Amino acid sequence: MLTALADATRAGCGGKAATLGVLLREGLPVPDGFVVPHDGERGPEVPELLRGAVARELGRLGDPVVAVRSSAMNEDTAEASAAGQYESVIGARGTANVCEAITACWASANAARVNDYWGRAAVGSAPSFSGMGVLVQRVIEAEISGVMFTPQRPGDSTRIEAAWGLGLTVVGGMVTPDAYEVTADGSVRCTVGSKRIRIDLDPVRGGVVESAVTDERQPARALDGDTTVILAELGRRIAEIQGGPQDIEWAVAGGVVWVLQARPVTAALPALHSPADERALTGTPGSHGMVIGAARIVRGPSDFKAVRPGEIVVCPYTDPAWTPLFRIAAGVVTETGGALSHAAIVAREYGIPAVLGVAGALNRMENGHRIALDGTAGTITLL
Repeated sequence: MLTALADATRAGCGGKAATLGVLLREGLPVPDGFVVPHDGERGPEVPELLRGAVARELGRLGDPVVAVRSSAMNEDTAEASAAGQYESVIGARGTANVCEAITACWASANAARVNDYWGRAAVGSAPSFSGMGVLVQRVIEAEISGVMFTPQRPGDSTRIEAAWGLGLTVVGGMVTPDAYEVTADGSVRCTVGSKRIRIDLDPVRGGVVESAVTDERQPARALDGDTTVILAELGRRIAEIQGGPQDIEWAVAGGVVWVLQARPVTAALPALHSPADERALTGTPGSHGMVIGAARIVRGPSDFKAVRPGEIVVCPYTDPAWTPLFRIAAGVVTETGGALSHAAIVAREYGIPAVLGVAGALNRMENGHRIALDGTAGTITLL
């Protein structure tokens, strides 16, 4: 009823689990786990026989704290990532909690944000939903986590974003992370991000907990030069195994680098560079393109209904629940976040210009203010 992660295939277990299974068989540092394979329709509860199998497998692993993550048949492809659209539950422990998380992953296949994502014309050619595997893995209690994009063309740099704690802050755009470039000759360039918050496992209640990063730690580099180079080499090997550029989630714990996810890069990443126009607001180039339009301040879901087609959304950060805005917005500006976050990935797939990590953006613009957004250069000009 369950499949060992090392035996996972795309047909039975979905793209996310299948890729990790390949990497595990190749000897890469992937946390151990198992998969609840797709086998037709799933109900609101885990059947008793499956529940028993889950209990036995958790026992084999030593009853660890686990991450329970979707592995849909149509996600993590070269055409569309579905980044952040399906459910993940981090920090579950015990059979009851893990089974509850499994049903949450099943249910996410019908979530409104998932339908909005697949309804966008830019990804309309992606395969239709055909089932949901669920991946259960030991959680790495990371001191540092982030995302890495391997070079998309010969001679390009490896791009890495990093922050303290679990990687939820980086993929969710909740912090402006450190940004690293490892060039083809092995040199490393770093732009230190603010990294104001971190997310860690909650040892008392389970799940995760958010806390403030101290003033001393915020401006400190999360990665030293040696670890950055180790990550870049690991990315090179994964891209070689997978046969193309990869979007990789990783974590560091106790000096050991772990691979948490790998999928194809779906759209070109803007280069990092210093803007030439000193009059412009600046941030991280997130998604190619230029657009002129009216700013629309969006502080949370209650403001969604005010957004009109063609407006440029200016917001604190975005998470998967904000995907419907990407179907009508002409561009996106965030106060925090990096170019490798889920929101930036989706913006690139949709062809929407985006600039991320623009400090104080909400206070420097007003609703209706006309702005020119250049997602390639990472600038916003007030008109």
